[in-house]
Amino acid sequence: MRNFKLTMEYEGTRYQGWQRLGNTEQTITGKLEAVLERMLGRSIEVHGSGRTDAGVHALGQVAHFKADTDMSAEEIFTYLNRYLPMDIRILSVQEMPLRFHSRLHAVSKTYCYRLYLGEKPPVFERNTLWCIGHELDLEAMERGAADCLGAHDFQSFCAAKRGKKSTVRTIYECSVSSQGDLVTLRVSGNGFLYHMVRILAGTLVEIGEGVRSADSVPGLLQAKDRTLAGPTLPSCGLTLMEVRYPESL
Repeated sequence: MRNFKLTMEYEGTRYQGWQRLGNTEQTITGKLEAVLERMLGRSIEVHGSGRTDAGVHALGQVAHFKADTDMSAEEIFTYLNRYLPMDIRILSVQEMPLRFHSRLHAVSKTYCYRLYLGEKPPVFERNTLWCIGHELDLEAMERGAADCLGAHDFQSFCAAKRGKKSTVRTIYECSVSSQGDLVTLRVSGNGFLYHMVRILAGTLVEIGEGVRSADSVPGLLQAKDRTLAGPTLPSCGLTLMEVRYPESL
């Protein structure tokens, strides 16, 4: 038995998310497993670093699968890219120790949420950003983003109902940058809750619109109440940029 790490990119526009679903073949995992089964002649289970939602994109998603095969990593790379749809691309295939797990061994993830301030987005990028159509106070958004840094309970920024699992996460980077009409929110952390980045982006947009103050984030964190934070922005603007692992693996 051998263990293979896949690094990939995809445009999630026409997919129902990462995780295989019983009522549709339009998932990233479903497409990967179908091609792997065709390649190896047996059922293969792919495990991802995390589940991206319907319509969310990736430039650096990581997954792994185990298989008893004589194929080289290069042969697997070539086969996958030959038969996967054009909106899913394998960037690398690497054989790993059997203990490697793409989700359990991940130490950080980086997401970007992209906003377009103009009335009509660029044609070739329209599926990977959210067109907001008006100006934002970027300095106020930067001040709000800075208050997210560090370890906090992000229950106010989680769409899932409160369960037994901890809602404490550590954010290493939370920044707002702009280039022309394109505004990018970049967030890195040791993990993220359900819809956390999209809710955080919605809250910062409200700060940028003047709907809430730039210093409101600490109060939201302390409140632990989802109803007090901003809206969950559309999935089209969100991209998983990178997943990092310990150098020792």
